[in-house]
Amino acid sequence: MDKLIVQGRKRLVGEVNISGAKNAAVAVIPAAIMAEGVSVLENLPRIEDVNNLCHTIEKLGGTCTYLDNGHTLKIDCDKGTAHCATFEEVQKIRASYYFLGAMLARYKKAEVALPGGCNFGVRPIDLHLKGFRALGATVEEGNGMVRAYADRLVGTSIYMDQVSVGATINIMLAASMAEGVTTIENAAKEPHVVDTANYLNMMGANIKGAGTDVIRIKGVEKLHGAQYTIIPDQIEAGTYMIAAAITGGDVLVKNIIPKHMDSLTAKLDEMNVTIEEHDDSIRITANRPLHCANVKTMSYPGFPTDLQPQIAALLSVCQGQSVITENVWDNRYQYIDELRKMGAQVQIDGRVARIDGIPRFHGANVTATDLRAGAAMILAALAAEGESVIDGVKYIDRGYEEVEHKFNALGANITRVKA
Repeated sequence: MDKLIVQGRKRLVGEVNISGAKNAAVAVIPAAIMAEGVSVLENLPRIEDVNNLCHTIEKLGGTCTYLDNGHTLKIDCDKGTAHCATFEEVQKIRASYYFLGAMLARYKKAEVALPGGCNFGVRPIDLHLKGFRALGATVEEGNGMVRAYADRLVGTSIYMDQVSVGATINIMLAASMAEGVTTIENAAKEPHVVDTANYLNMMGANIKGAGTDVIRIKGVEKLHGAQYTIIPDQIEAGTYMIAAAITGGDVLVKNIIPKHMDSLTAKLDEMNVTIEEHDDSIRITANRPLHCANVKTMSYPGFPTDLQPQIAALLSVCQGQSVITENVWDNRYQYIDELRKMGAQVQIDGRVARIDGIPRFHGANVTATDLRAGAAMILAALAAEGESVIDGVKYIDRGYEEVEHKFNALGANITRVKA
């Protein structure tokens, strides 16, 4: 397994271009199998999750062809695909469950292996399955598989018991080709929900209200291929913004939608970081002592749970005591033991983390316990005294494109050691 060797105490300075959104790409790619015709997806990140989804489509019988520099992908499922995805690639990533909604929409039957991905707590897909059943599908679970089938899908009103991005998108996929009108209430409002809806509409779907808590979908019989550009990655952008702050740097984060970053910029401002917002970029300058802050993760437009480990690393080197309350996942603090190896002073009580600021981290051998925790390890190592070695880089590669190259271009000293 690859490792990253990070030399610490490097101030980050310069510009970084943000890639396409991982969380949008992993929903849009499965949606492409719903189209009769060819789709061209632009601004895709070159990450392992995208590669695994492409391999899955090819095993199902479609074709995926990278164009230009690898950020554009042509997907051809014009002649249809199989409806059964049981192989290894499916089990590697959480987003494989989107094949359920996509296949159910086009073929009225789907069989998909239960998803994998990062493990930081109970992540059931019961809300997804409840939505499929409400649309008229029969759903069965067993032997690590989910099977869903229906003679016809019929639009209905679906109330989400809790806000769920994955369930909102999956139900939206299935309902796009159901008969009649489907209403999803208490829907997730994240940018990648909106992005998936926009792509479906480009293919001929009729979806209104994405980005609000009520989404209305009028089903159509067929969808066609479309050319679509993925939005910038909110979480990658936030990671580099926090990296600038934790290293006392001066970084212009480019190719982003600043509105998507509001919850983070508000916290960084509270922590005494200077923020300059432009049309499609944000400049982060950290040349003053950092203050402690309290953070509560929430669904969008609240503070994203996917930035919680990164902000924890930053708060660890802020003056005073900070408190993080995790309101989305039940066990996202597995990485804290790794931060403690680097000197962090953190106490965990259920969903609450109390962080007492230290002057600086020290280098250590640590492991990425999941994707965003891996990013937090990089940030802590960049700010640490001495050398750090980060294991478990496969998790980081799932969601960050050319991570060491982007950081090194800003002045970091990160070396990848191939296994």
